[in-house]
Amino acid sequence: MKALILAAGLGSRLKPLTSNTPKPLLFVAGKPFLSHTLAALRDNGITEICILTGWKAMKIRDYYGDGSQLNLNLTYIEQKELQGTASAVLCAENHLQEPFVCLNGDVLTTSEDLAQMLSAYEQTKSEVMGIVKVDNPSAFGSVAQEDNVLIDIKEKSSAPLSDFINAGLFVFTPEIFRFLRATAPSARGEYEITDTLRAMTKEKTVYTQPLSDRWLDIGMPQDLLAANTLLMSTLNSNIAGEVENGAVLKGPVVVEEGALVRAGAYIEGPVYISTGCDVGPNCYLRPYTALAPHVRIGAAVEVKNSIIMAHTHIPHHNYVGDSIIGENCNLGAGTKIANLRFDGKNVKLPFADGLVDSQRRKMGAIIGDSVSTGINAMINAGSIIFENTTIGPGALVSGRIAPGSRLS
Repeated sequence: MKALILAAGLGSRLKPLTSNTPKPLLFVAGKPFLSHTLAALRDNGITEICILTGWKAMKIRDYYGDGSQLNLNLTYIEQKELQGTASAVLCAENHLQEPFVCLNGDVLTTSEDLAQMLSAYEQTKSEVMGIVKVDNPSAFGSVAQEDNVLIDIKEKSSAPLSDFINAGLFVFTPEIFRFLRATAPSARGEYEITDTLRAMTKEKTVYTQPLSDRWLDIGMPQDLLAANTLLMSTLNSNIAGEVENGAVLKGPVVVEEGALVRAGAYIEGPVYISTGCDVGPNCYLRPYTALAPHVRIGAAVEVKNSIIMAHTHIPHHNYVGDSIIGENCNLGAGTKIANLRFDGKNVKLPFADGLVDSQRRKMGAIIGDSVSTGINAMINAGSIIFENTTIGPGALVSGRIAPGSRLS
């Protein structure tokens, strides 16, 4: 069986992290998010994979190539216009002439859930849609089903059909393309897979398969942190780099070849330290911290439950908690990132269309690429700082900061 990964989206809600990097290449738990999906497919014997790309398509192609280094055979389709999920799947019609797995590239898919989907298909030989129970079904395509048979599906409605939603994971037969071609634009002007599936239920049985609670949709920055936590919760220790005498490593810690952990570093796993990283001396890395390649963590620095992207330096007397920091950033000595409101309520994130509850009591900052701070700069909980911003010495930053800002 082959697979189709839908990875053409803009990742608008993840900006500034996606200003320069396509969502599938965002670093999570030791590697780009898409790599976790590819690994789940390979674990289930699926090695022929077509990736539908769009935003920053060449970056994805350049990173994975033909897939041979991962023992995969990768092909690519570029979607020029984003017109909805039905339109996206239809782009692959000439590439898929047999039953295939179809999955959204921004959904955390485990090997176990994928195995259940494949088993359901083998039993039914018909379309199978993964479903999952969520707290807020109105934000997704809600599902009505009975005895694992799809009855109806409704896209993003204030009156959802149930607490179960379309999980963005399917097994399709080639017959799906006939229904995709007949799908009309929705009221939102998009060709939506929910309309395709609803039409299909009138002619044939579409089955549903409940998935585990490890399913996660990566739509916002806090979802990226949640995915990092879920994936790192099963991390196994592997020390391939250099760890100096006097460093303390507790719990599952990965130190890749080419990384250095200096004396006095205290690391509580799960923690992932990629190649080229330089950690310490005398710093504290707390659980669920993931360092991308060539990150510098220096003296008297504490990092907790955060993702630090490649080539970023956090070198002197800094605190970073529950945050995501982009590539090529530099925090001046004494820069601190707050992650808790004084009143203890959930931190709200300032998106372009208003404040959104992060559903987290502890949430730090989301910082884009090439941001620099001066000494003793202070960044408030829930701040979103876009790329190429400079924050001066002693400055207090809060809210949403536009690209290229100069703050003092």
